[in-house]
Amino acid sequence: MLKQRHQVFVTLFVCLDAIVVACACMIAWGVRRQMIEHAWPGLTVDTGVWHWVREPLTLFAVPITVLMFYAFGLYRPRRDLGLAAEQWQVVRASLATIVVLIVALWVLGTESFGGWTDGRVLDIGGVIFDAGRLQIAALTLLLPVMLGIERLAFRSVLRALRARGWNLRHVAVIGTGRLGRITCRTLDRNVWTGIHVAYFVSHADAFPGAGECCGRPVKGGLRDLERILDSERPDAVYIALPTAHTMVRPELLRRLERYPVDVRLVPDVPLRHSPYGMVVSELDGMPILSLRESPLEGMSGAFKRVIDVLGALAGLVVFAPVMIAAAVAIAVTSPGPVIFRQRRVSLGGEEFNILKFRTMRHAEDENRPASWTMRDDPRVTRVGRLLRRTSIDELPQFFNVLVGDMSLVGPRPERPELIARFRDDWRGYVLRQHVKAGITGWAQVNGLRGDTSLRKRLQFDLFYVRNWSMGFDLKIIWLTLFRGFVHRNAH
Repeated sequence: MLKQRHQVFVTLFVCLDAIVVACACMIAWGVRRQMIEHAWPGLTVDTGVWHWVREPLTLFAVPITVLMFYAFGLYRPRRDLGLAAEQWQVVRASLATIVVLIVALWVLGTESFGGWTDGRVLDIGGVIFDAGRLQIAALTLLLPVMLGIERLAFRSVLRALRARGWNLRHVAVIGTGRLGRITCRTLDRNVWTGIHVAYFVSHADAFPGAGECCGRPVKGGLRDLERILDSERPDAVYIALPTAHTMVRPELLRRLERYPVDVRLVPDVPLRHSPYGMVVSELDGMPILSLRESPLEGMSGAFKRVIDVLGALAGLVVFAPVMIAAAVAIAVTSPGPVIFRQRRVSLGGEEFNILKFRTMRHAEDENRPASWTMRDDPRVTRVGRLLRRTSIDELPQFFNVLVGDMSLVGPRPERPELIARFRDDWRGYVLRQHVKAGITGWAQVNGLRGDTSLRKRLQFDLFYVRNWSMGFDLKIIWLTLFRGFVHRNAH
């Protein structure tokens, strides 16, 4: 029954995706027809029906998109997959579809593939678009947006139905210890998954009499597993064994092979040892559980780097007059260099020289033994106090971003001696170095600057690392415009 329901949902997903792709193709074709040809083809057989069939690329785009969605796992039954993760997969699959379409156009030729024989072109900001390029460009924008909205709407409806008790998937949890209870409570909190814990099986060999765990019945122990599954067969089994009972796991998995149920393994790894979320991979048949890895590996890091470079260039252009005025004011009001350099730590523990406008009377004061500047510090000049309060002293760090030492968004870079002092006293402090240090960050836009609670700053920094996304970065940059420059804790 469960497999039949899944097949129904997959069929529904394929049909909806096909309709949305067809609509996106027609809209992209309409954009091209109106912007280049300035007219629609006729509807008679002699003049235009074949154009409506071939030119929108629907006959090619629909099957390619369905195949890409299948390849990217978007038709698998993953109730525990988050909306953001699915949206990212939709974007990747859509871009892969566009790549395949472009390759097909190149191999087959535009005449046989899209029927683009009109030689007229369109000039948009100095970029020349012919009919094919304009239509593909429009489809590249429309496809991920429309498919993302369709998937989001469908998943939202499903989540609402599951939260009301419909379309549930009943599971059994093997293990009644701490890990088993955590598994049950986690599934109960996330009702949108539609996963309902029906009963428990104790991790002990025998479980005498009736009992309960998290309000669910405990049907017996491991010795009774076959009897329990034969009488009350679940849709899936979650194995949540304590560490002391891991030796029975291979035999347990072998026994579960007799039953057509999905099996999920919940490792007994405390969250404090996996602050970024665990990632499962495979190497030549060997499963590997990654507890700590930078969230900026691969394409994510490349996208962030592009945003950093563009943002730093824009910042230098926009703030050039302010930076020049600050440099002149520093040079006129106090002797010494305008810019001072200080050793800081960024990604992977790498040290670099951070650039800042000098705000103290002497450059040596800036590099005294590591400590945070106190309010009304007598070493700070009058101009320096203004620069600190408005965060203008940090504008030279755009150059650090350009050369790759820092990012626009990330935890504040600390001095090596402070990290050496805190790494043993504050659990997780060094884990901030799994991402590049930033000019602004989640802690800063929430007022945690200067001489504020180190514990709170660490909590906000680790929250940023654990929940990083490009959307989160853009949100922090937006908040920086209103909260990040002038703040009472900036001194």
